[in-house]
Amino acid sequence: MDKLHVAVLMGGWSSEREVSLVTGKGVAEALESRGHRVTRIDMDRDVAQRLAEVKPDVVFNALHGTPGEDGTVQGMMDLMGLKYTHSGVETSVIAIDKELTKMVLVPHGIRMPEGKIIESDSLHQADPMARPYVLKPVNEGSSVGVAIVTDQGNYGNPIGRYVEGPWQKFDRLLAEPFVRGHELTVAVLDDEALAVTELKPTQGFYDYDAKYTDGLTQHVCPAEIPDAIRDSALDMALRAHRLLGCRGASRSDFRWDDERGLQGLYLLEVNTQPGMTPLSLVPEQARIRGIDYAELVERIVRAAL
Repeated sequence: MDKLHVAVLMGGWSSEREVSLVTGKGVAEALESRGHRVTRIDMDRDVAQRLAEVKPDVVFNALHGTPGEDGTVQGMMDLMGLKYTHSGVETSVIAIDKELTKMVLVPHGIRMPEGKIIESDSLHQADPMARPYVLKPVNEGSSVGVAIVTDQGNYGNPIGRYVEGPWQKFDRLLAEPFVRGHELTVAVLDDEALAVTELKPTQGFYDYDAKYTDGLTQHVCPAEIPDAIRDSALDMALRAHRLLGCRGASRSDFRWDDERGLQGLYLLEVNTQPGMTPLSLVPEQARIRGIDYAELVERIVRAAL
């Protein structure tokens, strides 16, 4: 690539700030190792002024969560006439909203768990569906605020009003049937699905801590699963990437109930700005395909240009 001036936008004030800072640091160092000029920007409310002063050739959007992943920052950069990595406004708005994502993907044959949006306060009167079920915020990533409600759990029945959980932080939640079995994920880069990874947490489920704490999750890549399941996951991830209009890299997360075969494979969500930390899945799958970290970063930048 020609040598560029890249502004790496990271940090911000979302619940995923610390992960974004790690992603941004890795991206900045990778670009510098390839001879690019890098300006690091820890996003604050003056971000538009900072970008206007810096005048980069392209912005590497290393933000996670809102407002960096939900279309807000993308809209600002569009208005400023800036080129930036990852998906645009419309895709970002839809993909971060789990209900909107279902509305786009399910009519095209992408299998996703049937869910319902509920008012959090209603959980203290009755369950929204038969247990076990999953509760998650509608507009968060990295498994932030996810709770699995079972008959044997300690949330109570009905859920106790003062028991800690996402119902204390979010007014509305998405309730979905819990899909037993395997946690799978597929990265898509430059319109190509890379590989399938199975994630095996050492305890509990693949929550925020399991994703970003070394030693809490075993990554099996490529996943030791039947060829038909692998091929279906790769196909669903690529079709979801295209249907949503993703650009650069995305990552689709799945659950697979191995007792139900192909009918047990469900796509849960599509991440338009997947993590790029040392424990992140996109760099790991890229390595399996012979793409080192610095080349991966450059390819994401190239897609933005």
